[in-house]
Amino acid sequence: MTHSLLLLLKGPLQSWGDESRYKTRATATTPTKSGIVGLIAAAQGRRRTDDIEDLAKLRLAVRVDQSGSLLRDYQTAQPWQTRPQDPAQLVTRYFLSDAAFVAAVEHDDRPLLESMAESLRKPTYPLFMGRRSCPVHPGLVIGIEDSDAETALRSHKTWYANDIHKQQAPKEVSLALYRDANGAEPGAVPRQDVPLSFDPKHRRYGWRDVVRCQDVVIDNPHGVEVSDGTDEFFEAVVRA
Repeated sequence: MTHSLLLLLKGPLQSWGDESRYKTRATATTPTKSGIVGLIAAAQGRRRTDDIEDLAKLRLAVRVDQSGSLLRDYQTAQPWQTRPQDPAQLVTRYFLSDAAFVAAVEHDDRPLLESMAESLRKPTYPLFMGRRSCPVHPGLVIGIEDSDAETALRSHKTWYANDIHKQQAPKEVSLALYRDANGAEPGAVPRQDVPLSFDPKHRRYGWRDVVRCQDVVIDNPHGVEVSDGTDEFFEAVVRA
């Protein structure tokens, strides 16, 4: 039987780098597999040079509860460990502001997922959502569902958007859902975010295929009624 560990990735800032180069540090629009694996590895107390092959084999799905907005920040960086005499350089870093995601980590071994959940609740190292300036939500661990990752995200009806977003959204919302592809699945998009090594001297990442599934539809009792396209002013004039 397949089981899934649900994680809440929500906060003022998060940054999931997947194509960063040199002085520009980008962020993906959804959490990366390397970021999720890094969270679990840090919680378990693994060092960057430790093997992570077992974690990289976990299947992943992500539901977008609130996409957030892209924030650009300018920071100075200096290679003080290797070249402390060099001047500081301006670096551009991108973040997702006010975003919320639910990630599902899938495995056949429920005790293994329970052990991961316990480590995430009591981590060995501090946990961040991509960067040290992005600490995880206090409610990071949602729980374990006895189903595959996609089904778990569909059946979990709690919507983690903030109150303002809920009030501005319609009574029924559609949430994007992404998961690891099953073989050569039609519509799959390749993504190079499977961590093979976190060793600072030789970071390596492999590829996986990701598909966008049918959106998850959730009721939003705090939302607004969606207009049916009728111009109420025009109708009033016609009736007068």
